[in-house]
Amino acid sequence: MTELHVTQLGQVVEPAASPDQAVLERVPNPQSDVTYLARFVVPEFTSLCPVTGQPDFAHLVIDYAPGDWLIESKSLKLYLTSFRNHGSFHEDCTVKIGRKIVEIAAPRWLRIGGYWYPRGGIPIDVFWQTGPAPEGLWLPDQGVAPYRGRG
Repeated sequence: MTELHVTQLGQVVEPAASPDQAVLERVPNPQSDVTYLARFVVPEFTSLCPVTGQPDFAHLVIDYAPGDWLIESKSLKLYLTSFRNHGSFHEDCTVKIGRKIVEIAAPRWLRIGGYWYPRGGIPIDVFWQTGPAPEGLWLPDQGVAPYRGRG
């Protein structure tokens, strides 16, 4: 097992001004010999429209099958917070988050669902995954209903 090295856990940390400045950290997975699913649910994700500067809101569900590393959850919270003043389209935000987790933690598998609230009357849901799920991995439904408005 690799030595634990995190810079934000247990520390007072100011949120980064942008996702490119944010630090996403990993910790050793003590169950790296087991294929299992870990889930992060972010029901109040916020970014900015890159054209209008208006806020955009999403419910993110991040499922991953860890390998040797786990994503350290405080650093993930701070990484996601860094999008609050970041202008980017829904598709870019969702895929960028998934790819960053893959870059840092090298999971066996990852999928992210970005369930974005309507802008201009159109909700946009964005889904990305690294490939087929490992055989035998339990994949529960992400549990987010399609947007129905007042209907």
